[in-house]
Amino acid sequence: MIRTTSEITDWTKTVFICLDGESGAVPAGLLTIYEQGIRPVRSTFVYGNRYRERKNAIAVDPESLTLVEANRTGKPVTFEPPAGLALFGAIRDSAPDSWGRRVIENSLDAEPNSLPETDYLAYAGPHRTGALDFRNSPTAAAQTGKLPDAKDLKYLLDASAMIQEGRPVPRNLDVYFTVGATFGGARPKAVVLDRARQWVAKFPALNDGFNVPLIERATLELARQCGLRVPDLAHVRLADGRDVMLIERFDRLPLATGGFARRHMVSALTMLRLHESDTAAARYADLAEVLNNHGASGFVALDKVELFKRMVFNVLVSNDDDHLRNHAFVWDGAGNGWRLSDLYDVVPKPQVATQRYLVLGVGQKGRLATLENALSAAGQFGILAGDAVAYINEIASVVREWRTWFDEFGVPQSECDKVASAFRNPKDIGLALIK
Repeated sequence: MIRTTSEITDWTKTVFICLDGESGAVPAGLLTIYEQGIRPVRSTFVYGNRYRERKNAIAVDPESLTLVEANRTGKPVTFEPPAGLALFGAIRDSAPDSWGRRVIENSLDAEPNSLPETDYLAYAGPHRTGALDFRNSPTAAAQTGKLPDAKDLKYLLDASAMIQEGRPVPRNLDVYFTVGATFGGARPKAVVLDRARQWVAKFPALNDGFNVPLIERATLELARQCGLRVPDLAHVRLADGRDVMLIERFDRLPLATGGFARRHMVSALTMLRLHESDTAAARYADLAEVLNNHGASGFVALDKVELFKRMVFNVLVSNDDDHLRNHAFVWDGAGNGWRLSDLYDVVPKPQVATQRYLVLGVGQKGRLATLENALSAAGQFGILAGDAVAYINEIASVVREWRTWFDEFGVPQSECDKVASAFRNPKDIGLALIK
């Protein structure tokens, strides 16, 4: 049925959530999304009484669906998103971004961006980001969908190329692809199983200016050498020469009994109660404040130092895709709070500009990507100036040797040359001014 632009329809589902360390999900509450045509205009959510009474219950959305507010009167509370938003942030995080949308559209033979938001949410399937699920009733069974194995990567890449070219994926490939490919992010990818663990397989895209899977893997390994927290990674080269990067999912944990526990995860966008269009107004220091307010016990200071170091690393490698969906928080039941997620989606951007900027604010000079500007913000991360200087010098000393590390990670000289302009000389961006 084609919806008219003036017609308002409602989509009501029971929201399920996987609680800490459990493989199954429990019903948390009732969500209704109102859409005008294909555009969401309003949402409501009500927690279920039985869920609110659970000792291990966690907020579906830590900012706009708080359990404290839900339990304040003892009566059901109808929540609506923060002012200006049509969807709750945590619900929005469970829907795919641009790549996952292209996969769904291809499978349904639909035009780009032509489907209602609720269709993208519904078709994201059981392997979506995080711990939420959407079902027709509190007793409805979970969707099933067997993930492809890493040995099927050739078929997945073939299907990925067809979607990028705007060609329909034939059914014999679609069965491999759509189950685990409705994931977030802009670049082509799919979720696969390998060695009884779940991985995001990141593929080359048409018209890439360099070998992105190979370079991203090397950059993340470089971040690991800097002491940053990075998931396990792997590089796969197919027989035809195509490269794939595998990065282990940090929102899935293998269980000793088999299967996987799903970890509740929300984006920094959700934590800051912002719309995507407001990202440029946010700062790394705002994420440090999120940790102050919501951080897991015993990890707040540690995660703020990690966040500061990531900001410095992004400055040095010109990773200017550091928007709020590329920062996330994962629920930690033992600490009764949120941890900064492992690092992901870090790609250096070659450029000729001498003055560069990140997406998020860095320090007193706004988004200006210099080490001096990063140092100016150290206090907002709870870091003493002397310690911040030591962190900056430590990271700069590793990044300075990036070619040596990339060679160790299997990146050929020709690919290094293509991205060389992304890597900054620390002395050129304020290291000499840091004391």
